Order: sequence, then structure tokens, then C-alpha cells
Amino acid sequence: MKKIILSTLLLTALYSCKKEGQKTENTASSDSLSVTQPTDAEESAYVPKELSPENVSQYLAKNNDTLYVTNFFATWCGPCMREIPSFKSKMEELKGKPVKFTFINLDDKADWAGAVKNFATENKLGKSVILLDGQKLDQNFFASNFKQWDGGSIPFTFMRKGDKTDEYLGMMTEDVLNSKIDSFLK
Repeated sequence: MKKIILSTLLLTALYSCKKEGQKTENTASSDSLSVTQPTDAEESAYVPKELSPENVSQYLAKNNDTLYVTNFFATWCGPCMREIPSFKSKMEELKGKPVKFTFINLDDKADWAGAVKNFATENKLGKSVILLDGQKLDQNFFASNFKQWDGGSIPFTFMRKGDKTDEYLGMMTEDVLNSKIDSFLK
């Protein structure tokens, strides 16, 4: 009986110490973030959310005066990673204008907490990244949302402003990106 009581007390003490240590650690990291990067902290925070194919379809169908630039990518895709700096540059240039950039990640779920989190944090794109489980996609998703893209390769960029749309399959150079966005903003 004494062994059971002592074991329970010991486990309770260890569990309590672990919780307090975690609280202290989290407070310190959030304090240092806010001190060292007061303006960039929100942008670099990893906050991607998972959307279902149906919710992504609703997002792609938005029809208003905002230009929606939606890029489908994966962190393991070399061309995808090479075009990201052009997108980031254009995002900065158009800050405050009615243009919304979204990056829909197609990595395996197993990579979301590692490679995708690192990508979003390093590029300060956390709030612009949406996680989409590629296992949930079928041919109906592609046929109902796109004229050209069948999901066979990435990167793929979809743009919409009002009723006007544009699709680009493959790596987009900075010149092509600028040209396409400029044609929507005229």
C-alpha cells in the first residue's frame, strides 16, 4: 500500500514539474519573440489551417473586386520553391492593394509539422498558407475548379478577379507573374 501511495505522489510531482517547466518555456519564447521582432512576429507565426477540398473550391470561386492569386505547391517541389521569392516580392509591392496571395500546400500530412512549418516560418508566409490533404482530392475537384489543371503536376497558379480567371501550369518567372498580375490590375 505504501508503494502505491509513494508511486502516485512521485508521478504527481513529476507531472507537475513538467507542466510548470513548459509554462515557463512558452512564456520566455513568446516574450523574446515580441521583443526581437515586434512587427514581423505575426507574419512569421506558423498559423496555416487545413481546408477541405470543398472549402478550397469555395475560396477559388470568390467573385469580387479583389485579385486572388492562388499558388498550389509542395516543399519537395524544386520549381515551386524557386518561384516563391517572386511571389513574396510581388506581395510586398502590392501590400495594401486589393490583392490576396494564398499558397495551398500539397505536402503529405506527415510533413505539415516539419517541412511545411519550417517553410512557412522561414518565408514569413504562415498566414498565407493553406494545408490541403491531397488524399482527399479527386478528378471532380480539378474538373469543377480549373480549365487546364488536372492535378498531374505542380506548381500551378490560379488567378481570379471577378469573372476573369487565369491558370498557369509550371514555374512562373518573375516577368510572367508581373505581366499576369498587371493584366488584372489595369
